[in-house]
Amino acid sequence: MLFFGYMPISVTPLTIEDLKAKWPSYQQSLQSPFPFVMPQWLEAWWANFGRNDGLRLFSVESDGQPIGIAPLRVREGVARFIGSADVCDYLDFIVKPGAESSFFAAVINDLKAGEVKMLELESLRPDSMVIRHLLPAVRSIGFAIETTDTDVTLEMPLPKTWDEYLAGLSTHQRHEIGRKGRRLVEAGDITFDIKPPENVESELSTLVQLLRISRADKAEFMTTQMELFFRQLAAAMHEAGLLRFGRLSLNGVAVASIMCFDYNGTRYLYNSGYQPQYSSLSVGLLSKVYSIKDAIEQELTIYDYLKGAEVYKYHLGGVELPITSAIIRIV
Repeated sequence: MLFFGYMPISVTPLTIEDLKAKWPSYQQSLQSPFPFVMPQWLEAWWANFGRNDGLRLFSVESDGQPIGIAPLRVREGVARFIGSADVCDYLDFIVKPGAESSFFAAVINDLKAGEVKMLELESLRPDSMVIRHLLPAVRSIGFAIETTDTDVTLEMPLPKTWDEYLAGLSTHQRHEIGRKGRRLVEAGDITFDIKPPENVESELSTLVQLLRISRADKAEFMTTQMELFFRQLAAAMHEAGLLRFGRLSLNGVAVASIMCFDYNGTRYLYNSGYQPQYSSLSVGLLSKVYSIKDAIEQELTIYDYLKGAEVYKYHLGGVELPITSAIIRIV
C-alpha cells in the first residue's frame, strides 16, 4: 500500500474476468470515456491479439474506493495499453475526475516496482487523461517524453433537427446530398435501418462480405483472425447494448452496411462496406448520411467518424482532431 498525504492508496491486480465482474460496481464512480476500453472490448482484443504480452491490468483505490483503472500489457519492460491502433481508435486510462494526481502517482510507482522502463501509449485524443494529466505530471519530475501526432479523427456535434444539420453544411454539399439521395430513390425500392441487430452473426457476415469487396485495403485488413475478433467483439458489444448495424438495401439487396456503437450520447462509426457495382449511386456515402439522420432523431449529441482523414468526413461536417502517441521513459 502507498500513502499520499493522509489518504491510503492501494493497487489491486486484476484479470479481465475480475474487471468484468467488478465493472457494475466500478461504474458508480468510474466511466469509460469511450467503448474501446470497456471490459468487453479489452476481453475481445486480449483473446485474439494478446498472446505475446503479459497482462498488467489493475485498479487503484483510495480509502477503499476505486479511483481508476490501468488497462495495460507489458512486453520486455515496455508497458502499452491493452489494444492496438488498428482496431482501437482511442485508448486511455479510466480515471475518476479529480483523482488524477493520486491515480497516476500510483500507476508510475507500480510500474517502477515491476521494472517497467517505458510506457508506449498510442491512440490518444487531445482530451485524454494521458495528454491532459499524465504527461504534464511526469514532465514536471524530469521524465523524458516523446510525442508524435500519428493520425487524425473527425467528429461533430449533432444539432436538434435534420434541417439544422443540413443548414450547417456548405451549399454545395447540401445540394450533393439531396441530388445523390434523389438519384438513389429513383433507382428502385430503398430501405435503410439502423438498430440493434436481431441476428448478430448474420449482420456481421453481411458487413464483412461488403467490407472485403468494397476496397482492397479493407480486404487486406479483414484477415481470418480479424474476422474472429470482429465476431467476438460484436457479440460482446451487443450484449452490452451498444451495437448498431445499419443496412441500406436496394430492391431487397443489401448494398451497404455500417457498424456503429452508441455510447454515452455519441454514435461511433466503426466500420463499413458497400457493393462496388452500386458505387455510381453513392450507396457507401448515403449509408453514412442516413445514419447521421438517425442519430439526430435518436437525440444523440455527437457523431464520431473515428480515425482517418477520408474526404467524405469533412464534407459531412466532421471537425478534425489530432491523434497522438506518447513514449514516457520511467527513471
